[in-house]
Amino acid sequence: MGRRGLRVSSNRLINARSVARWILAAVLTTTGVGHLTWGRRGFRITVPDWATRLLRLDKDAIVVASGVVELALAGALVALPKERTRVGWAVAAFFVAVFPGNVHQWRTGRSAPMLDTDGRRLFRLFLQPLLVLWALWSTSGPSGRR
Repeated sequence: MGRRGLRVSSNRLINARSVARWILAAVLTTTGVGHLTWGRRGFRITVPDWATRLLRLDKDAIVVASGVVELALAGALVALPKERTRVGWAVAAFFVAVFPGNVHQWRTGRSAPMLDTDGRRLFRLFLQPLLVLWALWSTSGPSGRR
């Protein structure tokens, strides 16, 4: 493959990462808004009791805070191109941080919107590492404007 072929391939990869990053920002925005509005009750179900003791917050405050964090991360994915890699690591860390809530929901068998069966709750556990990888992959590579 010649230089032109490498350049075209590289541009496609950059474009794919950019599209993936925008979709990730949209997903974070949707879930963030859900944490603050229509999905608030369902998200409270995922908060383990130990988290309220550890953070000294009630479940609703934890849900609201995580929604605000999701919205901030979504905004950072789009508005801070020079910090893209750091933001990607922050998004990945957030996905890791909320994983215990997903495990709690699966173990307790409590239903929430779109997570109303054991199979769906189990699938959600396997989705979490993919979200971490998505965040890291879509924010890796050359940064935006210099």
